[in-house]
Amino acid sequence: MAKRPLFIPKVDSVGVDENLIDFKWFSGFAASQKKKSIESMHSAAIDCGFNNLLEISSKSEDSLGVALSAFNLLITTKKHNRTFSVECAFQSSKVFDNGGPYLDLLEGDSLSAKKDVRLKSSGNVVCFRFFNRDFPIEPRTFFYDWIYINALLQNENLANNILSFDAFTDIEFNPEKSINCQAHSVALYISLINNNVLNEAMSSPDKFLIYTEEHYKKQLRKIAVQQKMI
Repeated sequence: MAKRPLFIPKVDSVGVDENLIDFKWFSGFAASQKKKSIESMHSAAIDCGFNNLLEISSKSEDSLGVALSAFNLLITTKKHNRTFSVECAFQSSKVFDNGGPYLDLLEGDSLSAKKDVRLKSSGNVVCFRFFNRDFPIEPRTFFYDWIYINALLQNENLANNILSFDAFTDIEFNPEKSINCQAHSVALYISLINNNVLNEAMSSPDKFLIYTEEHYKKQLRKIAVQQKMI
């Protein structure tokens, strides 16, 4: 058995509800095993009264969920006109005690960026630096949510298609070991829409923090990992 969060966009305020779902876990690294676990989790969530679920990861059975994976979702910087995946943008922005940001990670693929050994050997993350702008590590998911939602805004077709779903999962995300989650970012994006503040909130990082401040204060996710695991 395993427990993973189901991410549900709030309607009456900006934020995301996280409901832990108990389900049968299928161990193994094969994609078929991951898909069995997704099916098991979704079945358990439906039994708990949740419907219209979308798995957001490269293991999703839905092509929309695969496209929304941070490994595949692309973002283009307006000033420099450079395009790369959200995953590459995130990993290449980390500034550590003993190095970084490692901007060469923007040139490679998402998997290589995530597994780069320097991300494990450079100490704790002290901030994020994205094209000369520094972002704090608190709130913990602020920077990841910011770049992911910006990428959604640049991919209108994908962004429109997620509006028909009520809740989101990411089978790869374990709240006991990781902090940031693409399914959470999608749910937060929809909550901003639900509360009619998306454009204003995304006008700047500072405005985004103002609108999400209460949500981040209430975020129930356990942060029992070191900063370098961000």
